[in-house]
Amino acid sequence: MIFSSSNKNSNNTKRSKSKFLTALTSGASIAAIGALSMTAPTVASAKTIQASSANYSFTVEDKYKGTATRTLSKSGDTWKYNVNARVAGVASASQNSTFTINGNNVTPTQASTTYKLLGVGRTHKLDFNPSSKKVVSNYRGKSTTMNMSQQAFDDLSLEVQIRQDLLNGKFSGNYYMAKKDKIEKTPFKKSGNTKITVPAGTFDTVRVDRVHDDDSRSTSFWLAPSLDYLPVKVSQINDGKKMDLELTKVN
Repeated sequence: MIFSSSNKNSNNTKRSKSKFLTALTSGASIAAIGALSMTAPTVASAKTIQASSANYSFTVEDKYKGTATRTLSKSGDTWKYNVNARVAGVASASQNSTFTINGNNVTPTQASTTYKLLGVGRTHKLDFNPSSKKVVSNYRGKSTTMNMSQQAFDDLSLEVQIRQDLLNGKFSGNYYMAKKDKIEKTPFKKSGNTKITVPAGTFDTVRVDRVHDDDSRSTSFWLAPSLDYLPVKVSQINDGKKMDLELTKVN
């Protein structure tokens, strides 16, 4: 049994699992991390990533194993990105993002993240208003309005922006992300090219690392140019908990 200790230990375990769910949603998307501020290429010259669906497997602390599905779709001018992940019988998490792409610029409109641990869950919602340059965050009954002096992103729209930047040779590493109560700058860096093998096959990849202030934390993404820079592997250490995610199938 995973949860079979005293109440105190059980509460500590639940907090630990809550953190692991945060890692799960962050890893399942490339961008628990940031947003972009740069000059984009003209609409005519910008390449655009294609709609896709992919399956992943992941492990947390080498003990908990789960699966994730990520689906990027388009209807008219509106893009939607959905991520669903679960550890059977223990936890589940889902992320959703709605945005537009104009040239190289990704502009989010709405986003939500929901996680459940043993049937009890929390939801965080973001509403973006580009015209007023504000983001409204709703979490646990509290609404926070944040000024967006530079374009801010949720996790999934940020992943798409990073992929757009790589696709168009515009990656800068300067990103911002809308959190629960603030907009936070988080830098990234490219760490070279490498060939890696995952359950879905062998891919040439570009490695992108998040630059953390805390040396005990690390987040690395391996992105495949042949798949419009879709993540084929993610490795993350957060609060001492290690998570690895690998691509199993592109649908």
